[in-house]
Amino acid sequence: MSKRASQDAPSPPGPRTARELLAEERASALARVESLERHLESIGEVSTWTGTDDEHDPEGATLAYERAQVQGLLADVRHELDELDRAAARLDKGTYGVCARCGNPIAPERLEALPAATTCIACATRR
Repeated sequence: MSKRASQDAPSPPGPRTARELLAEERASALARVESLERHLESIGEVSTWTGTDDEHDPEGATLAYERAQVQGLLADVRHELDELDRAAARLDKGTYGVCARCGNPIAPERLEALPAATTCIACATRR
């Protein structure tokens, strides 16, 4: 490869900013909320179409079980959204990336994996 060709080659993208990471995670969580809400709605529709007693169906999970499972997943995603919103607020205040327990910086790798993290690895393992 010539020196000229290597100079013209695009450079690899740099690391994403904290704001970009939070926005991406938030968009993903919102998409999951929408999907789970649609699924929950479809469970409700199915239960109105069928007159069978699914509570005693030996072949599989009941509609009530499936509804409870989806509601639990939906609650988890909504909690994740709240955590991401709090992380964005910390970013605006200038405290994002600082451990809430010890005050030391949170490793960039940890924030890349868990953008809403509030503790450094050392404090998280001491729980």
